[in-house]
Amino acid sequence: MSKNKNFKKKTPPSSIDKNRFNMKVVTSDVCARCLKCERGRRYLQKMSLPGAVGKGVPCILTKGKAYG
Repeated sequence: MSKNKNFKKKTPPSSIDKNRFNMKVVTSDVCARCLKCERGRRYLQKMSLPGAVGKGVPCILTKGKAYG
């Protein structure tokens, strides 16, 4: 029996968060140059609105390689 009474079970991350660690998070300037995926086009459209603040979007095309 465990003596630690404050032990909490770890909750599994959502599928988006799990894949986010495997993908490079890019900003709208990279999406503007690429325009290949739907997620990037939506993010670019969202960032083109006045006053929009974004944290980036996970890019499936830059997974495992550097995008210049």
